[in-house]
Formats: sequence, C-alpha cells, structure tokens
Amino acid sequence: MRIAVCPGSFDPVTLGHVDIIRRAAELFDKVIVVVMPNFSKSPLFSREERMDMIRRVTADIPNVEIDTFDGLLADYTREKNAVAVVKGLRAMSDFEYEFQMALTNRHLNSDLETVFLTTKAEHMYISSSLVKQVAALDGDVSSLIPAAILPEVVKKIREEVAR
Repeated sequence: MRIAVCPGSFDPVTLGHVDIIRRAAELFDKVIVVVMPNFSKSPLFSREERMDMIRRVTADIPNVEIDTFDGLLADYTREKNAVAVVKGLRAMSDFEYEFQMALTNRHLNSDLETVFLTTKAEHMYISSSLVKQVAALDGDVSSLIPAAILPEVVKKIREEVAR
C-alpha cells in the first residue's frame, strides 16, 4: 500500500488544501492528513477543531485519514510507513521554503520522497492567513473555504476580533 502524508496547520482548512488532498488521494492508496504545529504561528482553531473540519470536508474521500502529530514529520512518516509527503505549491516563494523542508525530511528519513502538487489557478492566492484577515474585516470568504465549515469559521474569526 502506497501511503502519503499531507501535513499542515490547516488553520482553517481552505479550498486549496482540499484540492491538494483530493488530488493526492487519486495518486496514493491512502493519504493521511496530519495536523501539525507551525511554530511561527499561533493557531486560532484548536487542534481538535481543525481535525474535525478536515474530517467533514474530506468525508467523501474514502482513502483519507486525519491525524495529528507534534514531532518531526520525518519520524511520523517512518512510523506510518509512508512513501511520500505531499505539499501544495502556490508560488515560487512556497517552493523555496518547501524545498528546504523536503531536503531536511529526506536527510532525516532517506526513504522519504516529497511530491509537490501545484495549486489550481483559482486557488493560488488562497491561504489560511488570508481567510482570517478577510473574515475579520467582514469580507466574504465563501469562495475561499468549504461551505460545510463556513459559518463556524466566520463566527470564530469575528468573535476573536471582537475580543
């Protein structure tokens, strides 16, 4: 079985994330979407909320599993017998960072490949940070995140701004 891991902070999960997950699920027998910490960011949504949102928006993809991990991605992939990490790329700036991460993961786990999937053109500008910023300023984010999670995401972001 060819297992891939799709890591991220997913705070919140966007249409771009879902697109990459769906496409990875077509390429691999099993895709584990793993919610991991991003030490340069402070998450708005709890880990459990993020996992629940991802579960709901990928419920129709039978070979996707949701998990969480606090350690090194290279260790997690080894533990799960994954053959690849799948990362979505929006722009050249993403590639520079992700390429460095891919080389580090390969150094830590020599059996691990990183597969880069380019984001569809209609999702290239979407990021979780952008979603939070637009929603906080009362903008419409319905074209940026899955409809199934839209009300709760907007509500939480706007409650946070009101504090």
